[in-house]
Amino acid sequence: MTPILQNALPDAQAGDPRLPGTQPCDPDGWLCVDDAYAAQLALRTQLIGAQPDAVLYEPENTRDAGREVLDEALKILPNLGFNLSDDTVTCPDGRRVHIDRDAPLHTLGHVVQEDICILQKQGEEHVLIGAVLCFPANWRLAEKINRPLTTIHDPVGEYDANIARRVQRLFDGVRVGKPLWRFNKLYYSDADLHQPYKKTDGNVMPYIRTERQCILRMPRTDTVIFTIHTFVIEE
Repeated sequence: MTPILQNALPDAQAGDPRLPGTQPCDPDGWLCVDDAYAAQLALRTQLIGAQPDAVLYEPENTRDAGREVLDEALKILPNLGFNLSDDTVTCPDGRRVHIDRDAPLHTLGHVVQEDICILQKQGEEHVLIGAVLCFPANWRLAEKINRPLTTIHDPVGEYDANIARRVQRLFDGVRVGKPLWRFNKLYYSDADLHQPYKKTDGNVMPYIRTERQCILRMPRTDTVIFTIHTFVIEE
């Protein structure tokens, strides 16, 4: 399979992922389109069709929050090269996608490059209650759904109690209309975007994979949305 690669990383993601860390995001900046759009969406469509249980989770109790995310996304899309009618999105690659408000995450999975996770405050922590996750990096949606932030990050050695508190404060503190963003950067031996388990090939790591991660709060349902836009380039 031909690797799906961007031509280059965005300038803001070309440096050290530790600096400047989490920072304010433009209110409409949690979605973006890049030169890999058509190829990434072709793969997303294939994954959702072939293995929906692995990449999509939207039970009935998440539909209200999912509809709100869909509504917020539809407000942004015309400025990103999409055309909207009452019930259809025409995408930059020419595809026409029906807007299904009974399956909002399914719809978004066919429209945007971002993976979208919905988290709801339950007790002291935010819990992952729904997601469309086509491009996982070393994690499986089935293992994380309905789990709080601390246990979601159990396998991450660096995710200690101090970091857990800081992340929870971040999710508690994000305000409506004032999203936040950060990025990571990892080296991979394989460019495959769908990697629930990391592939290894000795010490050969020719690909840089970086995620632009945004955190935003929905105004009506008060859920927190975590979006992931994945870039892969050859070093």
